Amino acid sequence: MAEKKGLLLGRYEVGRLLGHGNFAKVYHAKNPTTKEEFAIKVLDKEKIFKSGLVGHVKREIAILRRVRHPNIVKLFEVMATKSKIYFVMEFARGGELFNKVAKGRLQEDVARKYFQQLISAVAFCHARGVFHRDIKPENLLLDENGDLKVSDFGLSTVADQIRHDGRSHTFCGTPAYLAPEVLAQKGYDAAKADIWSCGIVLFLLMAGYLPFQDRSLIILYRKIFKGDFRCPKWFSSGLISLLRRMLVTVPERRITIPEIMGKKWFKKDFRQIKFYPEDDEFHSSDDIDSPKAIDDESHSSSSSEPSIPSTIKTSASSPSLLGSQKYGLGMRRPPSLNAFDIISFSPGFDLSGLFEEKEEETRFMTAASVSQIVSKLEEVASLVSFTVRTKDCRVSLEGTKEGEKGPLRVAAEIFEITPSLVVVELKKNAGDKMEYEDFCRKVLKPGLQDLIYNPSASEENISSDSK
Repeated sequence: MAEKKGLLLGRYEVGRLLGHGNFAKVYHAKNPTTKEEFAIKVLDKEKIFKSGLVGHVKREIAILRRVRHPNIVKLFEVMATKSKIYFVMEFARGGELFNKVAKGRLQEDVARKYFQQLISAVAFCHARGVFHRDIKPENLLLDENGDLKVSDFGLSTVADQIRHDGRSHTFCGTPAYLAPEVLAQKGYDAAKADIWSCGIVLFLLMAGYLPFQDRSLIILYRKIFKGDFRCPKWFSSGLISLLRRMLVTVPERRITIPEIMGKKWFKKDFRQIKFYPEDDEFHSSDDIDSPKAIDDESHSSSSSEPSIPSTIKTSASSPSLLGSQKYGLGMRRPPSLNAFDIISFSPGFDLSGLFEEKEEETRFMTAASVSQIVSKLEEVASLVSFTVRTKDCRVSLEGTKEGEKGPLRVAAEIFEITPSLVVVELKKNAGDKMEYEDFCRKVLKPGLQDLIYNPSASEENISSDSK
């Protein structure tokens, strides 16, 4: 008897249901050719529009593209039809960390390893202006090696969306893990609220139960506001000391992430991971039925939930001769930009090609080929004795000067907008912010000026050619 195959979604074979919520279902999937496994999150477009959650979905995509870390679930691709949106994500074979805790408390060394990986991921997010706001064991997954993966950034926020008072004002999260200042609904520091939630998770891993719990929400909230909890007798003194600094009801007195990482209890057997986020791949598919995806207002109005389509028609053409000439033989074509990627850039992104600078981020448009861009970046790097690493359409420039935060490292990534235009995005991946700004002003901008696309010059060339 022939093996029953799952439904096809582009190049993915969709299988069993892994879980579901109010607006999404998650399925196991694999690539039949490469045998790679994935998790596909399927969102109902109609429900999203009716619930006014379009902004939340856009933000989640933008955030997942920003936070590429070994302990954060990767988003590989975003696709859409007229009725559905699909997130193709990393498959965490080990399931939820919650399932481990449900069987009983963990040994200290095991709990410490998970906590170290959680703090490492949260520190990475905070450094990039991303705040999770729903940290709990159900949102912490485990891969086949038993390593932790933070997931579900649906309630997350970013620094540029926080009000002028520097505080978040959205009441969100899971009751038992909420910080007292979130419950107060008077504005809160999202980073401090994440630290409180991490403290609750750590207590749960070690105790097997929550520090604050009650069947009545009102009584539970009173306990959280009071912040009075007891540690079991098997907790070590170092662990108790750390928890009492994390679960402080006054956020200004709460321990910071650098202080957590400096604690003796935390540092035991801790291995700092050195990695290059630009090595990861992200694709947003624009060769599907609805290239505008979320912004497509022609979503299905049917009240019944459409099933996963057996196929999705694609219109991607094979690489042309123009492509091989533009990108160079043996060089991969840059990933295309569609609505999702442009959304993940700053609002009001100016497509006139002007050199745009933001905090720790720079981008510009150019008509140059990938090989020309890479050569120019190598030339700029040589002026300041930076080392260069190149992989496909990504370039990493790394300095040798050891600053307070280590050597400066700048990642450049090239995206295609049209066959003749690309966007070059540069980000500070490591090092001092002031050093990066100085490097951009004195070296990067002058060195790349010749590459920047000038629409008026192009129009002049067209006019002169037509004469």
